[in-house]
Amino acid sequence: MAYVLAIVCSALILIADQVSKYLIVANFQLGESVTVVDGLINFTYIHNMGAAFGILQNQTWIFLGITVLVMIVCIGMLIKKTFNSKLMRWAILLVLAGGMGNMIDRIFRGGKVVDFLEFDFIKFPIFNVADCSIVIGAGLIILYFVIDFFVDVKSKKTSQIDSIDSNESEEN
Repeated sequence: MAYVLAIVCSALILIADQVSKYLIVANFQLGESVTVVDGLINFTYIHNMGAAFGILQNQTWIFLGITVLVMIVCIGMLIKKTFNSKLMRWAILLVLAGGMGNMIDRIFRGGKVVDFLEFDFIKFPIFNVADCSIVIGAGLIILYFVIDFFVDVKSKKTSQIDSIDSNESEEN
């Protein structure tokens, strides 16, 4: 059931991404900005032909290739159940949803990704719902490996202590 919930949420994120982009395109002129919460957030409609921070402009085929490759790996991991972790499952599905959202834009908008979320309180590139999903998913993947590392370190220490204890009891 948890697996189904994660897939449904992933689909809802993809839908939210595409609907929000559609609404921005339908109601804003390119470059137009509207304050949503003064000093906090604006909706600013731009096209991004690159990756994060606008790097690698006009490299649509590279982005599509990388996205397809990442999606194949993620889907393969989900099908083979490579990780028996709810955290990793959610992380992979978030990355997939975001990747699909931006891939749809690149395919059907001539390589352009619609970005519109702009925060006033920090200087950060304008982004979209798909970008949020990718960043949160990637963050959860990092968190998974950090937790796994510390669990592994703790289990090694425990096994070393157990080994020392058993050696001491054998000597007595």
